[in-house]
Amino acid sequence: MSVNYATGLSEYEHKGKCGLPETFDSPSEVHGKVEQLAEWIRSSRHVVVHTGAGISTAAGIPDFRGPNGVWTLEQKGQAPKLNVTFDSARPTFTHMALVALERAGLVHYVITQNVDGLHIRSGFPRNRLSELHGDMFVEECNKCGAQYIRSHAVPTMALKPTGNSCTYTKAKGIRCRGKLYDTILDWEDSLPKRDLDLADEHSKMADLSLTLGTTLQIVPSGNLPLAVKKNGGKLAVVNLQPTKHDKKCNLKINAFVDDVMKKLCCILGVTVMDFQRPVVSLQSVHTQKTKKKGPVILVDSELWEDTNTMDTSNGLRQIGPVKEENKLDDNSSKNVEKDSKTQEILSESIKLNNLNTESLELTEQDAERDLNSMKSAGFVESSESTCAQADGINKDNEHLEGPKPKLIKLEHI
Repeated sequence: MSVNYATGLSEYEHKGKCGLPETFDSPSEVHGKVEQLAEWIRSSRHVVVHTGAGISTAAGIPDFRGPNGVWTLEQKGQAPKLNVTFDSARPTFTHMALVALERAGLVHYVITQNVDGLHIRSGFPRNRLSELHGDMFVEECNKCGAQYIRSHAVPTMALKPTGNSCTYTKAKGIRCRGKLYDTILDWEDSLPKRDLDLADEHSKMADLSLTLGTTLQIVPSGNLPLAVKKNGGKLAVVNLQPTKHDKKCNLKINAFVDDVMKKLCCILGVTVMDFQRPVVSLQSVHTQKTKKKGPVILVDSELWEDTNTMDTSNGLRQIGPVKEENKLDDNSSKNVEKDSKTQEILSESIKLNNLNTESLELTEQDAERDLNSMKSAGFVESSESTCAQADGINKDNEHLEGPKPKLIKLEHI
């Protein structure tokens, strides 16, 4: 399916301000601002990231209101030039950086307006993510509410039947047999309750909100970052165009999002692994035990990480209900005592701060096996590579066409 899914939406007049001029900070300004952002992230208790279409333009997916955005060109009677589909689009450096920062315990929740599915396909944990406008790769049962994460984009949008039936097996072996619908919102459709409730909850818990690649014009999504101000927290904005809340933010960085994230991860000492293939991660390694249950999720077998143990009898791996968290323990991702041997092994493959290995439920043998397999395949990188990439960034954004991706081995559920 074309990444210009907007052509499938109904007509709508109020699409916001389009084509606003872009501003670029000088390299020295960007460096100073990113250092300030890194300092805030280190000292924050609960960091929430809000993402928009700007983080996916490096994947070939057009934004909406940029100089070459879908709505901007529409006003000129033009259409965007596309060379990717939703199926072929790959997560950008920013997507992978958020995976690494979450695993490091430095990012605690992500709220996105994007429907391209790149957050989930990058391996970002589903129980730390709110997709407020839907996902092109997700179907939902109208009867039991089970969600299906597909390896290919679903054929419909605007909350229509996809033609598939629910195969979730309930108690006593009874199949649901409800009808599956896509999750993509049309104009003025209500936002998904679960995702919106969690987004609102985490936005209110945040002491640092970071917005990436969004002009924050669409409500209610665009107003959620402001909740941090009521807590006396800080709001940081990364975007080339002016945003709706520039006057209220504590820091505005006018630069390409990937450039900022490369510098940020370098300063924080976080290694970002390259992307190889879509892999679904349902739970964060930092997930705490809770009685609260989330939705049942069924995942296409191609997306499951452990291909040796998946049940492929019907092409799906049935998971659920997925654990969710009400409020995160302040110390859940910081200063937790770890087994020294396991930590030593893991730190070579993912040089991350304060990783709670107790949540991984890994034995030393498991960790050694994973590290050896990653080393033999050439998947382990050092933090120096990220810093070198950050130093070699060009304003013309040529770095966006990077090398072929590598396998990510990030979660064990």
